[in-house]
Amino acid sequence: MDERTDMLDTLKNAGDPGAVCAAMRSAADFVDLRFTDLLGRWHHVTLPASGFASSVLTKGVGFDGSSVPGFKSLEQGDMVLIPDLATALVDEVGENVVVSVIAFAADAETKEPFALDPRVIASTAERVLAGSGHADLSFWSPELEFYLFSAVDYDDSESGAFYEVRSAEAGWAEQDDPDAMLGYRIQRGRGYHAVPPSDMHFDLRNEMVVRLEQAGVPIKYHHHENGAPGQVEIELLPEPLLRSADHVMLGKYVIRNTAFEWGTSATFMPKPLPDEAGSGLHLHVRLEQEGRPVLSGPGGCAGLSKAGLAFIGGILLHGRALAAITNPSTNSYRRLQPGHEAPTNLFFSAGNRSAAIRIPKYATDPASLTIEYRPGDATANPYLAMAALLAAGLDGMEREIDPSERGFGPFDQNIHELGNGLRSRIAPLPSSLEEALDELSSRGAFLSDSGIFPQAFVPTWTTLKRAEAERVRLRPHPAEYGLYFDC
Repeated sequence: MDERTDMLDTLKNAGDPGAVCAAMRSAADFVDLRFTDLLGRWHHVTLPASGFASSVLTKGVGFDGSSVPGFKSLEQGDMVLIPDLATALVDEVGENVVVSVIAFAADAETKEPFALDPRVIASTAERVLAGSGHADLSFWSPELEFYLFSAVDYDDSESGAFYEVRSAEAGWAEQDDPDAMLGYRIQRGRGYHAVPPSDMHFDLRNEMVVRLEQAGVPIKYHHHENGAPGQVEIELLPEPLLRSADHVMLGKYVIRNTAFEWGTSATFMPKPLPDEAGSGLHLHVRLEQEGRPVLSGPGGCAGLSKAGLAFIGGILLHGRALAAITNPSTNSYRRLQPGHEAPTNLFFSAGNRSAAIRIPKYATDPASLTIEYRPGDATANPYLAMAALLAAGLDGMEREIDPSERGFGPFDQNIHELGNGLRSRIAPLPSSLEEALDELSSRGAFLSDSGIFPQAFVPTWTTLKRAEAERVRLRPHPAEYGLYFDC
């Protein structure tokens, strides 16, 4: 492991491409280049380390962009991957020594960064922020919520559709699962911070965290979540935007592969089960200007400065359009329903977990004050979600949006317990992916106006996502058989 660590230090610090390639060839078997499509899934191409030449760092490795969702058309498909050596790490999955490196997508001829590459958009967001005059750095702390199932099966074909999951922790656990027959089942809605033996995934989460930290992902903590059938959470520590989004992608990869090795399946679906808590991707963010906090200020509402309130105002003002990016699946809107902690309305509050934006009360030091954006889930592309939230917040700061004047709070009550009259005056989040996409199509200009997103993003994104929504809309739902088969 020391040899591997030395190799990584050489990779990240060597300015000479020859030294980088020599370090790669001396200690690795393969070099794995990874990149993210527009929808937020990783892809990779693997090179023998013996043939890793200096030209890879400048000319890149070719791939077919027309086969990647949201990238190129068939007649213009040639693209290249340019490695970002700052992301190099030793991948512990598999038998061989593999160094994985996240890459930027670029034009095959000019080597110019591809405008719709999510990492290019995230990198642009950092650059725009630094030149905005409002802040020069943003720090993001994601909460990864997910379910661990002991077995999963599903099908969606012409002849039928179904899903089936098993969890030894659940009250409905199968009797052929020996762990489920020991009596330590978690009742519905009682899983939050459960301890072993009811928490049957404690050792597995420990192993996940060990591997994440070995990969350079800083972890705050982990625990069992509210969902009885194996819902858990691993929260990451704050990092700059691009690195934090990289670590969400890496985190999902390590979590899935570690679970797979342990004979368990991890899913980040927002609502894999009815009547159980959904899984979100809560994002905590703070801004700095020359090392000083931007969002906090003395005497302000919930400890926020005027700039902090304007940042929140921009996010809430654009919240319905943002949902198409932070909640970009049909399954997202099964989670955003009254009755659980997921928000359904656009308002802010201190400590209120039914708010779209919460200012945690435990962050009493102005330097550590964060805002927590709670609607999002992990079907979002993290690069796009963070960049879009930043674009919306900066628009609020430019326009000096006062969220209270716009009717966005603060509201300290549980929104689900308010009367219909008061609740109807608070802007709702969209109730479906189609509704969110309509909002983005008509009110998403702030993304390109910010200089962060290219003009092509909104039409490309909405086309891809409308196709998903249409596929789900046209399929009969299994529940419809129970409702209507004998009518």
